[in-house]
Amino acid sequence: MYTHPNKGTKAEASRELCFNSSPKTMNTTKSMTRFLLFQLSLIIFLFFFTLHPIPTLGSPTKEADFIRTSCGTTLYPQVCYTSLSRYASAIQNNPAQLAKVAIGVSLAKARRMAAYVSDISRQADYGADPRAAAALHDCFSNFDEAVDQIHDSLTQMRQLSGPAGSGGGSFLFQMSNVQTWMSAALTDEETCTDGFEDVAEGPLKTDVTKRVENVKKVTSNALALVNSFAQKGPGAPTPR
Repeated sequence: MYTHPNKGTKAEASRELCFNSSPKTMNTTKSMTRFLLFQLSLIIFLFFFTLHPIPTLGSPTKEADFIRTSCGTTLYPQVCYTSLSRYASAIQNNPAQLAKVAIGVSLAKARRMAAYVSDISRQADYGADPRAAAALHDCFSNFDEAVDQIHDSLTQMRQLSGPAGSGGGSFLFQMSNVQTWMSAALTDEETCTDGFEDVAEGPLKTDVTKRVENVKKVTSNALALVNSFAQKGPGAPTPR
């Protein structure tokens, strides 16, 4: 049977067109589907992100706000907040814990300063200004005492009891001890810088006095927070 050549050619061309265009159509459909799914996922993500924003490092928290407010009563509020804000989760809006942590930070600073002065005082014994060497030795003695007093303060804070507490005495008596020791520690630190008044100006004097000033600020802040807690008492309500 005879078949017209054009008729066969048209049928084959039609089949070829279908086979050739089908993959493209399928790919386009898949691309559109993926695009729509992506858009839908993005919309859902943005919706939940709006309802539940992810906190950032700079986001304010109740604990950080409590520390900032409490530090406002100190002489060096920015130093206070900077040194204590990293312990916000441990402080938990608790005035007693805030005072305790502040004393702990002060103790760490004083210990490092004592070690530093001890190290450079040995170096100053060789060929340095005798007045500078004497000032450094005295400064080390001052900080050695300050460390003991701050340590005693921290120990007492850890043993705090209520008004009817046994062993450590009443709350007011215990806090009076802490206040006395922290005040004495601050005096020792101030005495260190006073000892450099007769020392000639130079890198050594500048470095030591600057470092001591930084430690004094931390100790002063700790004392202020201790005084604030002692005034409020152990039953003071914590912010919510």
